[in-house]
Amino acid sequence: MIDHLGIEFTAIGDDFLEGTMPVDHRTIQPYGLLHGGANVVLAETLGSLACSLTIDTSKQICVGLEINANHLKSVREGKVRGVAKPIHLGKTTQVWEIKIFNEEEKLCCISRITMAILDKK
Repeated sequence: MIDHLGIEFTAIGDDFLEGTMPVDHRTIQPYGLLHGGANVVLAETLGSLACSLTIDTSKQICVGLEINANHLKSVREGKVRGVAKPIHLGKTTQVWEIKIFNEEEKLCCISRITMAILDKK
């Protein structure tokens, strides 16, 4: 999905993970607007990877429990940029907020994902 939609990871910091996604034929809906589902894919990708960066992946995995998204502004072209930041970093669950911005740095979507941290079997 990451390659198919053209998602790229662009920055990492002590408390965030950032990535971009193009607004093109792969990510728009029939009206020419960025598809809400594509926003959710970007948000879940960033939240899931961010979660995995906080655990020992030789012993544990992160899986999504719940995700929501509010689509605030339409986007027709260019790229969007998502930034994932932690809200709660527990031993068995994590909650991440992902804000998605257009190229003018206007907030176009806000999402929250709850991740479960499971021991590998």
